[in-house]
Amino acid sequence: MGEMPVRISMGSWSFAFGPYAAEPKPLEEIARRLARAGYDGIELNGFPPHATLERYAARAERAALKSLLDGLGLGVSGYSSDLSALNPILEENRQAYLDRFRRLVELCHDLGSPMIRVDTGTAPGSLTDREYHAAFRHLADLWRECADAAREARVVMAWEFEPGFIFNKPSEVLGLYELVGHPWFRILFDTAHAYMCSVVGARQHGPRETLEGGVAEFIEKLGPAIGAVHVIDSDGTLYGDDTSHHVPIGQGRVPWRFVAPALAALPRIEWWCADLCFYPGAWEMVEDNLRAVREIAALAQPPSSSPAPRPGGS
Repeated sequence: MGEMPVRISMGSWSFAFGPYAAEPKPLEEIARRLARAGYDGIELNGFPPHATLERYAARAERAALKSLLDGLGLGVSGYSSDLSALNPILEENRQAYLDRFRRLVELCHDLGSPMIRVDTGTAPGSLTDREYHAAFRHLADLWRECADAAREARVVMAWEFEPGFIFNKPSEVLGLYELVGHPWFRILFDTAHAYMCSVVGARQHGPRETLEGGVAEFIEKLGPAIGAVHVIDSDGTLYGDDTSHHVPIGQGRVPWRFVAPALAALPRIEWWCADLCFYPGAWEMVEDNLRAVREIAALAQPPSSSPAPRPGGS
């Protein structure tokens, strides 16, 4: 096809977590590498040692980073916030969580990031049934207030669901989105996490829940609730028995000929972020990863008048 339906970025955390944790690649080096490879942008890792709130506390430091990225021709597709020290389901953390979130959305605004990523911060299996349902309501109330702060900064708040944290069933993802009920709160749809949650049903609370139509059906169910996208493959396994194992596109089970058009049909999605989190050799695959994302983007066609059949997930 001709023009790509979206712009393509890559997450800088791909070179800071897992196999890279002992020797993370510096953010400036990552940015230069992505620019040389031909990416349109970068998605910023808000965890050490990258674009943390502490490292970029001053406006001058933020302006310098933005100037670097602008000079390289890189946009910012999003920001992965570090709220890990403040479990959002605990009432005693509420005010501190809100305060830090407000500071983080100011950072996003200054860096030109249109999106801030959050997660539920609590491991599956750590709550009783009663605690689980109470946490669902508590989190919705907290995130609704956070979304107000995001709106003030003109930054979309996007929740990334995954097997590593609670509320990862397809019905829970949609249910929590609807309970928050805020126009500046959306879902961050990671295709590997979506596979593990909708096809495998990994690390779910209570009865296992999957979708017959797999990832493509999950996209259809969420529709305009999706406000950000990460594209990566899944081999159907967990990384360290915790979260989704991300593998290079084409080495997993995500049915791209169905998933790519479904993603491309989503309204208001400007970016696809390529994500090789926890993957050894991600640095050597920067160019190959971009080519792979471009290839699946080329599969995206305008939606037809009749719905296409959906595979179960493999």
